[in-house]
Amino acid sequence: MKKRIFTDFDGPIMDVSERYYQVYLYCLAKIRQPEQVVRTLSKSEFWEYKRSQVPEKEIAIMSGFEDEQQAIRFAHLRRATVHTNPYFDYDRLLESAIPALEKAQQAGVDLAVMTMRRRRELEPVLDQYNLRRFFKSDRIFCLDDDYVKTVDTQDKPKLMKLAQANLPSVDQQWMIGDTEADILAAQSHNIPAIAVLSGIRNQPQLEKYQPSQILPDLTTSINTILEN
Repeated sequence: MKKRIFTDFDGPIMDVSERYYQVYLYCLAKIRQPEQVVRTLSKSEFWEYKRSQVPEKEIAIMSGFEDEQQAIRFAHLRRATVHTNPYFDYDRLLESAIPALEKAQQAGVDLAVMTMRRRRELEPVLDQYNLRRFFKSDRIFCLDDDYVKTVDTQDKPKLMKLAQANLPSVDQQWMIGDTEADILAAQSHNIPAIAVLSGIRNQPQLEKYQPSQILPDLTTSINTILEN
């Protein structure tokens, strides 16, 4: 029986929490007035707010920007900065991801990566960590550098549609990801969605979209698929 696993990149494979936190610190420093007292959230506090999908403006207010215009400027700056160099350098490979991908590959699973990163944001990291050995060039689904983004919950299903139109058929497929965009992309093609807790959404946020399963990480997800 031929199996295929689509995996998201940030969340199941890469830990992006430090990038997001460093951008938060940068925005805090840029937006605050010289004498203004701010409350810098700890990384664990900040990341739990992100995973709970607390709006940017609320994070700004909790950090001391009670003036609405400051909070709005903070939110805009964060969005403009979080997907830029040099902040990608803060991303870290989740160490357990490599053995998990190796196990799937050795079991004959067809592996594909599907991410909202642009090609210029993805390819250097694939090379840095020697990840192309898991994903052939026609199994890499990302945004073109000139693609005009809308929202992830619309853009990711388009990538899944492209994949389903171009890849050879298999007996079973799964999507492993850490956001509602991954779940919706899978559900749009009746593919079981496994949501993982190693990324930017917590359990209550993921449960809203009714994935097939919610599991701790890529390792547990791949083990579960292989045991089926």
